[in-house]
Amino acid sequence: MPPAETPPAPYPRHWEADVIASDGGLVHLRPILPTDAQRLLDFHARLSDRTRYLRFFGPYPRISPRDLERFTVVDHRRRVAFVCLVDDEIVAVGRYEGLPGDGGQAPPESAEVAFVARDDHQGRGLGSILLEHLAAAARENGLQRFEAEVLVENHAMVRVFRQAGYQVKRAFTEGVLHLEFDIDPTEASLAVRHAREQRAEARSVHNLLHPRSVAVIGASADPSKIGHAVFTNLLRANPAGPVYPVNPEARSVRGVRAYPSVTDIPDDVDLAVVAVPAAGIDEVMDSCRAKGVHGLVVISSGFADAGGGGTLAQARLVAEARAHGMRVVGPNALGIANTDPSVRLNATLAPILPGRGRVGFFSQSGALGTAILATAAERGLGLSTFVSAGNRADVSGNDLLQYWQTDPATDVVLLYLETFGNPRKFARVARRLARTKPIVAVKSGRHTGPVPGLATAAVSIDEQSVAALFEQSGVVRVATLTQMFDTALLLAYQPLPAGSRVAVVGNSTAIGVLAVDGLVGEGLEPLGEPVDVGAGASPEEFAAAVTKAAQDGAADALVVVFVPPIAKPGAAYARAVREAVNGSGKPVVAVFLAAEGVPAELAVTGPDGSPLRGSVPSYPSPERAVAALARVTRYARWRAQPVGEFVDPPGIDREQAHDLVQQEIGGIDLAPDGPAARRLDDATARRLLRAYGVEIVDYHRVGDEDAAVAAAEGLGMPVVVKAVGDLWRHRTDAVGVRTDLGHETAVREAYTAITAITGEPEVYVQRMAPQGISCVLAIVDDPSFGSLLSFGLSGLATELLGDRAFRVVPVSDRDAAALVRAPRAAPLLEGYRGTQPVQMEALEDLVLRVGRFAEDLPEVRSLALDPVIASADGVFVAGARIVVGPPAARDDTGPRRLL
Repeated sequence: MPPAETPPAPYPRHWEADVIASDGGLVHLRPILPTDAQRLLDFHARLSDRTRYLRFFGPYPRISPRDLERFTVVDHRRRVAFVCLVDDEIVAVGRYEGLPGDGGQAPPESAEVAFVARDDHQGRGLGSILLEHLAAAARENGLQRFEAEVLVENHAMVRVFRQAGYQVKRAFTEGVLHLEFDIDPTEASLAVRHAREQRAEARSVHNLLHPRSVAVIGASADPSKIGHAVFTNLLRANPAGPVYPVNPEARSVRGVRAYPSVTDIPDDVDLAVVAVPAAGIDEVMDSCRAKGVHGLVVISSGFADAGGGGTLAQARLVAEARAHGMRVVGPNALGIANTDPSVRLNATLAPILPGRGRVGFFSQSGALGTAILATAAERGLGLSTFVSAGNRADVSGNDLLQYWQTDPATDVVLLYLETFGNPRKFARVARRLARTKPIVAVKSGRHTGPVPGLATAAVSIDEQSVAALFEQSGVVRVATLTQMFDTALLLAYQPLPAGSRVAVVGNSTAIGVLAVDGLVGEGLEPLGEPVDVGAGASPEEFAAAVTKAAQDGAADALVVVFVPPIAKPGAAYARAVREAVNGSGKPVVAVFLAAEGVPAELAVTGPDGSPLRGSVPSYPSPERAVAALARVTRYARWRAQPVGEFVDPPGIDREQAHDLVQQEIGGIDLAPDGPAARRLDDATARRLLRAYGVEIVDYHRVGDEDAAVAAAEGLGMPVVVKAVGDLWRHRTDAVGVRTDLGHETAVREAYTAITAITGEPEVYVQRMAPQGISCVLAIVDDPSFGSLLSFGLSGLATELLGDRAFRVVPVSDRDAAALVRAPRAAPLLEGYRGTQPVQMEALEDLVLRVGRFAEDLPEVRSLALDPVIASADGVFVAGARIVVGPPAARDDTGPRRLL
């Protein structure tokens, strides 16, 4: 949302933010302006005497003209003030004032901080929000610490500082607490910020999904209108609260009294479902704002999905909604649903919802939403909540992940994604959620790239980035909606396997063998040959064999295959299987041919007939059953691993590295026709890497044959002579490199041969690293969310097959260990066919250092350590290329904000 007035003096625009308060409502935060004088007077007048006393340490009924100017005119450097606004009214103010440096001459390193919230907005976490944003601004301005003077009885203010995650020093004098703390982020302060963010965003989604009343703006009696469909579906769900149709041209809709405007409804309205043309959205927003509606679900299309003016209309819609504390689902959304018996909400265009269940579903596509819901109902997959966000102008998949993190009604999360709005945040939130609740995701556009007409502010991410994002976050990725439902059924109704050993029991050897083949192909371990009870076995005999397999301590999971015998009903066999595996504690998948989903005979049902945990999912083929089991097994393996730690390797000098990068950035021409980035020279690259504890094997750059010999003698034989140009040095035929040169003649011959090929007089002479395996570790710049780490072994086969692994920054110690073991050629590093293994710990340490390097220095657009020689003696970096440039935006850094 733009500021109310254009400031007379510029301030960093990224200091403006829409932020979710702890109650789920929205506030707009921005620097204070001189034109806020009257707003500030009104704000102060609405403070209670007690609040004024606690803030100003005494009676302060009115702000004097002198103080008013001092409060509203700031320089945005030594003196910074932020205001929180709702409906264009100031509801909270926070500020810092720089304290004099040494002798009053030096720039300040400390500032005094204070904030106050209007009484009717206290308890919403606004003090914590202001502190986060003030600390971020202060760090940008070179400050290192905050100080605060707080009355000892001001418990709320003391609690804000105490719970912020900083190391706070305290001193007490005459009823006043003096607090002092460094404002650099700490693990504790980041954990506090993320926890508060999760609670606030979860609350905002909870408010949308648990409305006490709903208005349908554009409700219609015309069956061809979307307003008719959504209003009918709301009524059919028998919601717990009232539903009001809004239609200025109708007295009633489906027998329910209609109102000309939402403002005419006599009771409060929590949620408005908008089903009017995009051209009428401004009038709708005005009425919803006046009514105090808390959330909007915009079913209408014609916004960013239509392009042109629709994009501007969508931006205006979101800005207006946020300015008045409302969240928006859509536009172009299918709607939202909540099957909780105390809510019973179906604010969607889908006439049929699946039964009550414990699966949360987010779909970015409105067009697919109806088919998704119908398929879920058909296959017996119950849902807890469903959100189709359409254009995803405000509420996104990340918001739903935050909600489902603590939603006691949801055990499994399903995502259908077309794009990512904030991939870095997705990685962080999904990684945390997947530790307790599995996430299954379909990401469309794997091979097509950006799809024309997709209405979203997000950027497209290439396939390798998506794969790294999902793998690192523990997300179960599937290629199709069919695979999603196959996997979700197993996760929803069966326990996770403890391992990969699987028993197969059935009444058909042929189908059993197919199941075993599938297990082997998916990397699972069949327990011997499949057990075949024969086509003539009775239900009791079939159940006995299943029971025996389920009770076998060597089995971690069970596949039951069944071909209905002639003249024998299969229902009795299904019931027998269900009873046989009940309480086994092991996942069971069934292949009852011609049965898909959860047949009634395999289901454990609740009072409403919906399948419950313990139901046995059935698949129409052994291949699909085994594939679903394999995905769940891989997820269980990931979840059983210890949580990685984001460690800080020793010996890092961030200050030196930052200064070096800023010097280089300062020399880049940022004009439109200037270069966007610059490659660092050898000396600077070496100093920058050394600041992060990464040493390059000693070398000299020389320009003639005698100098090459002298350099070799100085370094100590044997040496390597390499061409200066990357084109020659990194060719797979090694034409630009001569290794293991142990005497003067060899050095001279190498110099002559290389310069004759390249036509350049200069070469590198480098000390020979120990023999080992050549690898490449790189930072790859992704425009959507910053940096990826790439690792692979060197060589033609690696390049031909694309055998490289990727991880999203930041990387934990577990990520580092997984990255160096992920390429298909990685077994060569750990000793293959009797070869000596390399020091994997040293390789992991290098990955952690480069990951920290990428996270701390967003100005580094690319880095290639090539080659990295991994050996039993350690890891040796023999070459490095670094390119720096203006940093790309990182949407998941800094204080809390909505994008």
